[in-house]
Amino acid sequence: MSEVPEPEHRSPRDVFLALVNGVAEGRWEELPELYAEHTDVVHPFHPLRAPALRTREELRAHFAPTGTGPLLIRRPANITIHETADPEVIVAEFEYQGHVAESGEEFALPGIFVLRVREGQIVSSRDYFDHLAAARVRGGLDPLFAALTG
Repeated sequence: MSEVPEPEHRSPRDVFLALVNGVAEGRWEELPELYAEHTDVVHPFHPLRAPALRTREELRAHFAPTGTGPLLIRRPANITIHETADPEVIVAEFEYQGHVAESGEEFALPGIFVLRVREGQIVSSRDYFDHLAAARVRGGLDPLFAALTG
């Protein structure tokens, strides 16, 4: 395993890779530390229009395991990171590939993150993710549809 740079020396690329690998490896307690204390994380394609996550504590709650649903074995794949004219901002295309431990069902969940990283921490993120496919893989389509129609 390679050495992880100190937060103030992590590039936007380093932070993104730490984020997607941390999710894939289930390092939920570490993930909020990738974000600034005050941040702005939105999921514009979330079907329920979830509110922005503005603090590290909100992110801690967001990443907390619920203990419900199937176990997803995943890894980040097909990663393409686009650097921008702003050295703080990257656009990262990727997908989580894997399978549901209980059923063996394979999945690929695509996403695009637009990250602004300052002093090694995420200060804003626009996470464009396939929430419907994720709900399907987790067995959560019925509750999602009920919330959308109720």
